[in-house]
Amino acid sequence: MKKTLFLLFLVVNNFLYAKPLAFDEESKIPKTNIIYELSMPEPWTHYFEVSMTLDNIDKISELKNYDFVDFKMPVWTPGSYLIREYSKNVEAVKVNNGTKPLRFEKTSKNTWRVYGKNNKITISYKVYSFELSVRNSFLDDSHGYLNGASIFLYVPQLKMSPSILNIKPYKNWNTISTGLKRISDDNFQYFSPDFDILVDSPIEIGTHKVLNFKASNIPHSIALYSNAPLLADEKLTLETFKKVTEAAASVVGEHPCEDYTFIIHQLPGIGGGLEHLNSTTCQTSPLAYVSESSMKNSMGLIAHEYFHLWNVKRIRPIALGPFDYENENYTHMLWVSEGMTSFYGNNILLRAGIISPEEYIKKELGAIGSIENQVGNSVQSVAEASWDAWIKYYRPNENSRNNTISYYDKGGVLGALLNLFIIGETKGKKSLDDVFKYLWNEYYKKQKRGFKDEEFQYACELIAGKNMDTFFSKYVWSTDEIDYNDFYKYVGMTLIKETDSVTPFLGATVINGKIVNLQRGTSAYDGGLNVNDEILEIDGMKTSNVQSAISEKKVGEIVKIKVKRFGQEFTYEFSIKPNPAFKLKLEKVQNPTPEQEELYKTWLFIK
Repeated sequence: MKKTLFLLFLVVNNFLYAKPLAFDEESKIPKTNIIYELSMPEPWTHYFEVSMTLDNIDKISELKNYDFVDFKMPVWTPGSYLIREYSKNVEAVKVNNGTKPLRFEKTSKNTWRVYGKNNKITISYKVYSFELSVRNSFLDDSHGYLNGASIFLYVPQLKMSPSILNIKPYKNWNTISTGLKRISDDNFQYFSPDFDILVDSPIEIGTHKVLNFKASNIPHSIALYSNAPLLADEKLTLETFKKVTEAAASVVGEHPCEDYTFIIHQLPGIGGGLEHLNSTTCQTSPLAYVSESSMKNSMGLIAHEYFHLWNVKRIRPIALGPFDYENENYTHMLWVSEGMTSFYGNNILLRAGIISPEEYIKKELGAIGSIENQVGNSVQSVAEASWDAWIKYYRPNENSRNNTISYYDKGGVLGALLNLFIIGETKGKKSLDDVFKYLWNEYYKKQKRGFKDEEFQYACELIAGKNMDTFFSKYVWSTDEIDYNDFYKYVGMTLIKETDSVTPFLGATVINGKIVNLQRGTSAYDGGLNVNDEILEIDGMKTSNVQSAISEKKVGEIVKIKVKRFGQEFTYEFSIKPNPAFKLKLEKVQNPTPEQEELYKTWLFIK
């Protein structure tokens, strides 16, 4: 049965890819010139051992006129917008033609050039893997996890060529979970139609527990790794994952996968997720799936990463594919790709019945508070935040909250407002779902490409039936203050901002007596204090509890603070300002109209 499904997969891919696949008549395995081998003979050393073999090079048209072949390591991984320099972990590189060594040299930070007209080249190397994150790879004596971009080399001219991956697990490791297609039951041999899919298919190797379920008539597996006894309530886990995945599929109404794999790492102190074409890796607490309450708190990450199946992996900005693995891939639209996925993360939980309408409103209110109370919201537009993700979002410093905004957070808020606008303007006949259905059908299915910036705006206008130049120019491309009640009016809600004029507020985060960041426009910032200042005295008194000392003051009173800075002592006097943060409330308007009542129900999926 597995081989039948595999051959069906190949037929589909043979249709989709411009370069047809050839098959070995005896084994029915697709013919390929690229074979990868992956082993881990000493996992406690944290080294994966890898080889890549190019065979029958004289028959590869893309390489016929070359006197050398370049093998490259990606510098970043799709979905995580930062140059990570994966080649820094590569060592012990060797090259041969099957019988003798070949001449090669490193020509750039991530390029190994093999000289000569060779009919076969095998390049072998080790990759140090000791970063347990969704963006990198990890190996120890309990399991192996790898992200393809950090492990596998590629030849630029052959990025669209198929390959086979042979995995040799460490002894007694008998389980491998990945979105790659396994060729047969006889060994751990996998097929990839091109390098993009090899990169986009993380692999978990070890003795982990695997749970299986069907949702939207698609087989799903959950690979659960923990270095302690698994604490998950398996029945509850399966039921909840099924609810969430089916609710996510209802947005577009069409599932793109033949199967789907969740790789879940459950360890203390880790977190995060990364989306892939038919899988995801999520990291969470060992207690994430032990009860209904912990499950509710954990499912937002699952819903977010799963919805990326549609938004980003298929409905995508035009810049995000095909990928350039050596350079930044810039786009203004991460606020859509990530931010609106954050919006749908909560929206999916509401549809699935995981959270109540009241809990959903609370989450939406919290999202608004997260951007309205960040100084950077008035400095950086969400489009600029998307473009500068490579240099700012993933490289925050002590001043980041003063000059940046998260495209996750603000994009999620804008997604919520667009949803309200469309529901209101169409009298509940349409929603943001219909924008994604349009993008799915028009660009992913029909035109087989990503969308341009202006095409996303057009899709919103088409569904809403309204010109939206003002919305995009003010809230996407600029930093204008958002008029929330212009959107919540449709559902009979009003956002109330309450300011605090009496609570004293220093505006400095102090850890172990040292200032680690300062908020622009606050007492400490305007009073002359610096990040890294060590607070020695407040009003002549030595104190280890800065917050307590400030809370005893009144707004407008003078405070005297002595600090040590680069070995010298300085004293600053300034008046205490109030806390600038808003307190926010979403309340129903008095005497909502029948239309508002109906749209309120539509908004919150109340039957």
